[in-house]
Amino acid sequence: MGESLSWPVLRRDKELAAIQATLHGRPGTCGTLLLGDAGVGKTTLARMAAQSLRTGAVWVAGTESAREVPLGVFAHLLGSRMSADPVAMLTDAIHTVRREKLAVIGIDDVHLVDHLSATLLHQLAVEGAVRIVATARNGEPIPDTITALWKDGYLARLDVAPFTKEEALELIETALGGHLEQLSADLMWEASSGNALFVRHLVEGALEAGTLRRVNDVWQLRGEAGVAAKLAPLLSSRLDRLPDDEKRALQLLAVSEPAALAVISELVSSDTLERAERRGLIRIVADTGTADIHFTHSVIGEVIRRDLGQVASRRLRTDVLTAMDLHPPQNPAQRLRRAELSLHADGKVDAEFLSRAAEDAISLMNITLAERLARVAVAQGGGLVASELLARTLLWQGRAPESEEILASFNPDALNEFELTRWGMARIANLQWSIGDSQAAAEILKMLQQRISRPRLRPVVDGLAAALAVLDNRLEEAAALADQVLADPTAPPMAVGWAVFGGGMAAALKGSTADAARMAARGHEVYDKIDALLRFLLSLGEVRALTLAGDFDAAQACSGDIVRITSPGQYRARAMANVLAGTVELGRGQLDVAVGRLEETLAALSGEAAASWNLPARMLLVQCYCGLGDDAAAAPLVAELRELVSRGATMFEPAVRISEAWLAAAMGHLSGAITAAIQAADLAAASGQRAIELMALHAAARFGDKSCLPRVVEVASVIGGPLAAVDAEHAIGLMNGDGAAVFSASQQFERIGALLSAADAAAQAAALFEAAGQRRNSLEAAAAANRLGTVCGGLKTPALAAASQPLPLSPREREIAHLVARGLSNRQIAERLVVSTRTVEGHLYRMYLKLNLTHRDDLGKIIRREDDDPSD
Repeated sequence: MGESLSWPVLRRDKELAAIQATLHGRPGTCGTLLLGDAGVGKTTLARMAAQSLRTGAVWVAGTESAREVPLGVFAHLLGSRMSADPVAMLTDAIHTVRREKLAVIGIDDVHLVDHLSATLLHQLAVEGAVRIVATARNGEPIPDTITALWKDGYLARLDVAPFTKEEALELIETALGGHLEQLSADLMWEASSGNALFVRHLVEGALEAGTLRRVNDVWQLRGEAGVAAKLAPLLSSRLDRLPDDEKRALQLLAVSEPAALAVISELVSSDTLERAERRGLIRIVADTGTADIHFTHSVIGEVIRRDLGQVASRRLRTDVLTAMDLHPPQNPAQRLRRAELSLHADGKVDAEFLSRAAEDAISLMNITLAERLARVAVAQGGGLVASELLARTLLWQGRAPESEEILASFNPDALNEFELTRWGMARIANLQWSIGDSQAAAEILKMLQQRISRPRLRPVVDGLAAALAVLDNRLEEAAALADQVLADPTAPPMAVGWAVFGGGMAAALKGSTADAARMAARGHEVYDKIDALLRFLLSLGEVRALTLAGDFDAAQACSGDIVRITSPGQYRARAMANVLAGTVELGRGQLDVAVGRLEETLAALSGEAAASWNLPARMLLVQCYCGLGDDAAAAPLVAELRELVSRGATMFEPAVRISEAWLAAAMGHLSGAITAAIQAADLAAASGQRAIELMALHAAARFGDKSCLPRVVEVASVIGGPLAAVDAEHAIGLMNGDGAAVFSASQQFERIGALLSAADAAAQAAALFEAAGQRRNSLEAAAAANRLGTVCGGLKTPALAAASQPLPLSPREREIAHLVARGLSNRQIAERLVVSTRTVEGHLYRMYLKLNLTHRDDLGKIIRREDDDPSD
């Protein structure tokens, strides 16, 4: 790719000030010695400090080649005619410094200067003849005369730490000129540990390799970063100087990272590992229950692997595998590590072992590795099991046609019940979630229901049927099938998982919080025994139920990362975790946070338009965009949602219709928004989605519709729960025109965390108070609305716009004014609102009179100004 980047210099104000203080004549001190790892930014910081002085610094640098030359680092300053006597040389050098009036001397890599140069620096410092700023690398011996300077207080010692994670991200994003995906930022941070030089060359190496790319304005890392050409020699030269036993330890780690400490200890001595750790080359991590060895910077491993040949690499992997025999794997991650090593070691690999490892990789969401393992298993005769695993990895990656081709190559009539169940589950998942052919999926399910009768397998089919029933919006059937499976104590984890998704999601949509909680609890029992797709679906149902009920703290508690992310190949796991977190953030009104998270998700899954987690991600992002008034960004997503729902998963149809309502509201088409919200409520009611019905009705109430208010109260009383209760109080207050009751509802919304509803209720309370002549209360409610809108990231809703606009316009007039501001003609407005052009003209005439305007352009300017700053 070869992009040329301009790297910024990040200021470290605290460190900079400390160095500058020693260079500006602080009593007893003549400068600073900066210590830190190679590439940490010592030189940049030292030069920044020196540049702040009125007198520029003279810079010299210690090198290996000049280390044995007396006064070698100063040779270019002192001239060629020098005495052979060290004392005379030192005297001449001091005279030269004084004659040339050198006020500041900067020395890079002072640990590499010769003995006489170090003595000269010591003499100049003690005399106070110059100011000195020097850098030295951690772990390297420093001449005693230099060490004495900071021990005696002549030089202040400053340990230069790597960048923090936030600083490293700022550095990368400034250089790239755009947003870096959080997963990629995490991986680059772990690889570099904040070392400025490593960060730079990681990014440049990834650009060179084409693994760092921009998708939908989001930079994302996919695959290994690649060591930039400039970084490899720097690390190689350091590694070449290591003793042989440490080199071997690092080579073993390079082919097996992360490696269990117990395993590597079978191959190298503890003393060797301790020395490597003291050098800052490796670190021990014990957060998984066992002690694992990692490189401090992953690029060290990459450099070592570059220098190893194929024969040596295979031999080293074989040695590690032999040591692993003494420490059998205890968890999926360890089994997976062993399988990955075996792919490129000496000896034959068993297809069954590889299939089990591919299953582990899918469970850990490392889909790229899972595909690699499954392909080898297929090639070695793994049969249907290996092929099904391969098809599943392709499904995960959005490569549905390839997955379907593999599965369709098997004749179901030739499969036994176990094989048929496994084949059918994969085929249904691919058809339903990836291809979007719900009819074909239903046909496969019917075949399974007719042919599968074994007691251990039948619950799996019934659980799968519950999942398909809820996606097809048959909530009662889904609930009944789920209860049937869960009543069977012999039902395998996979059956329980599918049943919990079907029954739990049905309960969430119906607003049956007790049933949803019961289902979630049963799901937790099998959570670690099912694959990642099913874990995500279970979590989605639970988080959805909790947010619909208004229990946001509990929802957040179960919306964390699904797995520990360790590689770029796990970006789908991060995307799924983002969907869960974004669901909670939208419920809480944290729109600006949710937008960034969800934009990353859609960018990460840009080639996987039909994937199951994409539809909820789009829905969430649409509502965020609309809440922030960005209808231009929301409109194409709404079109995609319509297309996705038309191909299956009709369960989402009412929710998509709510998204359309919010889009209409964001576009200023308020009557259209109300109509769409009521239609969404009717759709939801028809299939028993009472929780979604309430959400739609409450949206209509927030848009200003009064006809829906009795229905809000009725549905809320059926559902129960904290959010429904406040929805009802809000509706009753609006029905009675009671500003105090509506404002009280706003405060209750805020207490439970439903800030979007709180903001709109406060805005509506302000209008009611104003109409009742209660000016002080109106100002208080308006201030609360404005504050909540700001907390939500700049919320722009019809209620907030009406409360913030001092324009004496009716709701219909305000709607027409917004459409004028968007550039619609009278005829287009009439068509949008289903009224006559003459009616639109009449409204405009009355608005001109009220506002003392003469032209529609003036009206558009006023409305646009109000929209840009709702607090005005």
